[in-house]
Amino acid sequence: MSKQKKPFVVAITGASGAVYGVRLMEVLAQAGESIAFTMSNPAKTVIQEEMGINLGHLENPDLYRLWQPEILKQITYYHHGDFTAPIASGSYPTKGMFVVPCATTSLARIATGISQTLVERAAECIIKEGRKLVLVPRETPLSAIHLENMLKLARLGVHIVPAMPGFYAGLKDIQETVDFVVGKALDVMDVPHSLFRRWIGSVRSEDYQNFEKH
Repeated sequence: MSKQKKPFVVAITGASGAVYGVRLMEVLAQAGESIAFTMSNPAKTVIQEEMGINLGHLENPDLYRLWQPEILKQITYYHHGDFTAPIASGSYPTKGMFVVPCATTSLARIATGISQTLVERAAECIIKEGRKLVLVPRETPLSAIHLENMLKLARLGVHIVPAMPGFYAGLKDIQETVDFVVGKALDVMDVPHSLFRRWIGSVRSEDYQNFEKH
């Protein structure tokens, strides 16, 4: 990781949708961004179940199974139990943090300030330093507990970006669906991308005027 550039912190937790986090990091790296990466222990299980990729020992995961060398050179990995990692301190400068996907248990700990792993501690630092934090929950249906935790965090300025694709982009396959959600998360951080077609309007003005008359 380049010492001259502030990194984005990215965490993958144990919610379904590990592919969102994997793709997000790929796009960030391709854009030349440095990434400080951590993941929860359940995330490893989800990656194996959903993507068929065994990362080996989490203490020293085989990340080459997820990304090509040109992507990996932009990534610095920190074990989820390493509270001496730089991202465990608010004094370490970062551009912000993504938790993609964000398990509702991780979201609950972040909302209550319980730093059980480096994921929550890094998020705690982002919040207290007033930096951007993007959480991408992937859970349905949502209980009142989930919604109350999200509301609490939203009121603190945390950006909640649920994995809800918008079909106006003309999504045709799973990859485009993944890219839409990843693109919406990147938009919050003002990271340029072309992962999906932007809505520019498709209803002709005369049709709209006729609709208004009725």
